[in-house]
Amino acid sequence: MTDAAVGPGNGPEHGGAGFRGAGYGGAGAAGAGYGDFDEKRAENAVRELLIAVGEDPDREGLLETPARVARSYKEIFAGLRQRPEDVLTTTFDLGHDEMVLVKDIEVLSTCEHHLVPFVGSAHVGYIPSHDGKITGLSKLARLVDVYARRPQVQERLTTQIADSLMAILEPRGVIVVIECEHLCMTMRGVRKPGAKTLTSAVRGQLRDPATRAEAMSLIKAR
Repeated sequence: MTDAAVGPGNGPEHGGAGFRGAGYGGAGAAGAGYGDFDEKRAENAVRELLIAVGEDPDREGLLETPARVARSYKEIFAGLRQRPEDVLTTTFDLGHDEMVLVKDIEVLSTCEHHLVPFVGSAHVGYIPSHDGKITGLSKLARLVDVYARRPQVQERLTTQIADSLMAILEPRGVIVVIECEHLCMTMRGVRKPGAKTLTSAVRGQLRDPATRAEAMSLIKAR
């Protein structure tokens, strides 16, 4: 598997190729510079969308839908108003110099091209810095959410998590592997339920073939 390996739902036509940097499209490592969520504007937009697809937003079943969707979007895209620094603030100097790996972190994100979900799992590992500084295990899961809860492509999501860990924790190495099913491939277009996209990002000492092989064996183990 190569860095940012491209599976059957995220090739160049899906906007995936070339997204190597963490700062593309406003979803960079800093994560700053976003305005407040405009709930009323979102509500009005959903109402207009219902009209555009031929629905009656004033019928009983849809009366509250624009407000519900607006509130849900505020939660779904909460990562736009979060920074990785905010979730990686807690560190411990334990002198630990071996790999730390958290597997099967739930990924719930939204394809930025069709605004439909892609879902799956992330595996995040790192080798602590020479001083043995580590972060809380739950913080790695929270970091995934910071970047997943935005309009995204999987390739960029993978590299952003890896690059943020490198920049903030300054570990000797990082590996991030993400496997997801994209509903833009399931509900529309090619309509291939069950197809999975697998991406990886490897940094520092984890580029060493033996160390990388160890990490991948741990990720694949059940």
